[in-house]
Amino acid sequence: MAQDTAQQAPAPATPARALLPLILPALVVGVGASLLLVGVSVAAEELQHLLWRNLPDALGVGRYSVLWMLVMLTATGVAVGLVVWKAPGHAGPEPATMGLDAPVLPLAVLPGLLLATALMLAGGPSLGPENPIIAVNVALAFWLGRRLLPRMPRGLWPALAEAATIGALFGTPVAAALVISEALAGRQLRGALWDNVFGPLLAAAAGALTTTLVAHPSFDLHLPPIGRPGWGDLLAALVIASAAALLGMAAVLAFPYVHGAFVRLRHPMVALPVGGLVLGLLAAVGGHLTLFKGLDEIGELAADPEGWSAGEFATMTVVKLAALLVAASCGFRGGRIFPAVFVGVAFGLCAHALVDAVHPAVAVSAGVLGTLLAITRQGWVSLFTAAVLVSSPTILALLCMASLPAWLLVTGRPQMQLREDGTPIH
Repeated sequence: MAQDTAQQAPAPATPARALLPLILPALVVGVGASLLLVGVSVAAEELQHLLWRNLPDALGVGRYSVLWMLVMLTATGVAVGLVVWKAPGHAGPEPATMGLDAPVLPLAVLPGLLLATALMLAGGPSLGPENPIIAVNVALAFWLGRRLLPRMPRGLWPALAEAATIGALFGTPVAAALVISEALAGRQLRGALWDNVFGPLLAAAAGALTTTLVAHPSFDLHLPPIGRPGWGDLLAALVIASAAALLGMAAVLAFPYVHGAFVRLRHPMVALPVGGLVLGLLAAVGGHLTLFKGLDEIGELAADPEGWSAGEFATMTVVKLAALLVAASCGFRGGRIFPAVFVGVAFGLCAHALVDAVHPAVAVSAGVLGTLLAITRQGWVSLFTAAVLVSSPTILALLCMASLPAWLLVTGRPQMQLREDGTPIH
């Protein structure tokens, strides 16, 4: 009995002197990761304005005419395909195999990966910057950290860079803390949990604060406040989150088949232009709001929830989900979180348009929750993102309840990430 008690005793906490050396590296990595993210985002936005405003205006073509969307998305496929074909390292590994936990890439790969990401963000495919930017920051932090502070553990630098980039992406270290705690679950930890997240959380805070000071991001959609939730709100959240999870799972299950179809095209200069053309055709159906990563576009949707019919919201939901599926399958470098948020917002607003009694904040947050659970399998990040979009603390209890049936629908099933042989990860 005494032996069992000794074995169950918690590990001693890490002394403060062991944590103090982490402070400066965490701050430097946090600031650097944020500045790289902001730099790539600003460059992509400037290029986007040139391609989608200045150039069509100069040519006398409608900015978001069907013709221009087809031309621009196909041309984006050609440009990214050229980078993937000719750049050292082919602009990184196959994006369908990558998640938020990026491998340490060789430095020679990074310029091509950054260029392919910026071109993608500017050109209109439905992907976000998270996966490639995390990969670049991880590689840079690892390379610089190993040379400047070789005595630090090798695993420290990827952990700091991932947390810093997630904090910078969301403008708050809370998202990074949730991802870290979820990643640490089930691991044999040395010391207390807070000792293990000390450095990454500091890096995330530095990244988030830098982004806030430089770029002033905001995820609040400024929807009408919900006030005190009732039983009808709970029922709506349960139904919408579960339905959104099922819709997201449809794309997840189709992912290996769509990816396989593009793989059979064999060459990036074929697969990416064909993917761009398909994305242009989808945009012709769904409209210009279904282009790009989706964060600016969800603000436009939420600014006028009554401005579109249920059918129009449904069309945008399906088109955006299909565009995410195609863009992630054909080789564009990017992440899936932000376009999945658009899908959830459009799905929630469709539910509100169908049943006016459903509060738009409940509908949107539940739709985002279910979609993200299916696409990312990141439970805490899904909850956090859904809640922060509506800035309502009272909605957290509803979302926690709604996450349970939605999670039962997605857990244990294939993820929207493939192994190197093209088989889905469960």
